[in-house]
Amino acid sequence: MTLSTDAVPLGERAWQGILDHVVAVGDAAETTYLEVKSTLDLTSKPGTAKVAKFLLGAANRLPHEAIRHFHGYAVLVIGAEAGTARGVLRGLEAHELEDRLRPYLGSQFPPFEFGRLSVDTEHEVLFIVAQPPQDGQPPFPCHKTYQGDDRRDSLEDGAVYVRGASNTRPARSGDLLALVQRAKGGAKPPLEIDVQIVGPVNRVDRVEELLEVIYDGEDERFRRQLTSRRPASPLAFQSIPFGRQPLSPEERAERLAAWRRERGSNIARGREYLLGVGLAGSGIRVTSHGRYVARPQIVFTFHRCEAFDFRDAEHAVLDNVLEPVVRARDPFIAGTHLDALRLRPHGYPVAWESTDEDVEVVLSPASLRPDTPWSTQGDDYVIVARDLEASTVAVTWTLTEEDSDVVTRGEIAVPTRAVVNASDLLFQVFPVDADDVGGGSAK
Repeated sequence: MTLSTDAVPLGERAWQGILDHVVAVGDAAETTYLEVKSTLDLTSKPGTAKVAKFLLGAANRLPHEAIRHFHGYAVLVIGAEAGTARGVLRGLEAHELEDRLRPYLGSQFPPFEFGRLSVDTEHEVLFIVAQPPQDGQPPFPCHKTYQGDDRRDSLEDGAVYVRGASNTRPARSGDLLALVQRAKGGAKPPLEIDVQIVGPVNRVDRVEELLEVIYDGEDERFRRQLTSRRPASPLAFQSIPFGRQPLSPEERAERLAAWRRERGSNIARGREYLLGVGLAGSGIRVTSHGRYVARPQIVFTFHRCEAFDFRDAEHAVLDNVLEPVVRARDPFIAGTHLDALRLRPHGYPVAWESTDEDVEVVLSPASLRPDTPWSTQGDDYVIVARDLEASTVAVTWTLTEEDSDVVTRGEIAVPTRAVVNASDLLFQVFPVDADDVGGGSAK
């Protein structure tokens, strides 16, 4: 049976899961964050000393190691063993246990949680839950000597105890040095980060040329549309707004003049839309090897690239590539709805923007767990290289984490995808004829 240690071990549901694990595997459940006693009299000196020793060891753990399990908490289970949970006699109150422990722990010792699960009318399983250790805390020594029948249960005034793989033992020199370092603020071990770009860095040719061609075609079509018998092109949208009479020649001239004035900005928006809807999105996978990273911020810079909002091609709207001279207002005409990007919740951990030359992507996950990849989706943004000749682009990154002034840096070279012609991109997304975009002259 495998015990999940992703949750905080507080509350009856969490305690029941821990108890089931202990009953299933017995002493094999014991680790740096979990200790098991089949029985213990907490009203006696031996029982009190054993709890004190566990709490001392748990308080003298290193934060970056403890945080990997139970969010840094450690648990002592009393009254269970392999195959059964007989419990211990009911009756002990938390404040009574605190009073018994204080001579061993001292007045500055961190508080602990006390829980219980009922076995029957006279017995219960007890849970002593130690708080997560914190950077800046000094070592916590024992404050009172206790000589037990078994020397392994003894405590010495002034001794420092730490958690081993499955027990609590006196600190060695390396343990003491690490605790001194913890007291100074907890200098964290260097990070080893693996970064992978998931999804393509695209290259697209002749986008502006294509858009100029289809805008020229729209200009010409609008001027001849009302006198020509040729059926309207799929690229030519309704020139008569819903519920209105046909435009007069003067109105047509005014609309065309206004449309021509906005041509530059419309082409820029059409370019963004076409690349966002026609290209595959990109994502990032980050893995921390060896240790937990709390609240990291990772800033990626894609050098000599552009970024565009990813859009679902299934709902592509041609109006957003080629702004018609007169937009249709009929809600029942396909393709007249507004372009809507996928809404993202507050605190979404991915942000991006294009600068003059580069793209900056900022990742803000809640944490990076050791050796567990954290990935973004491929439906956030599209990356396009500015240089058509570039077979790779340079991506540099910096990582900072909570409670640390250290900046971790890295750089990778990411291969680019083969160059795509903008006309091919347009025809792939929208089922139009080459004649409708200037006879394919942008190819």
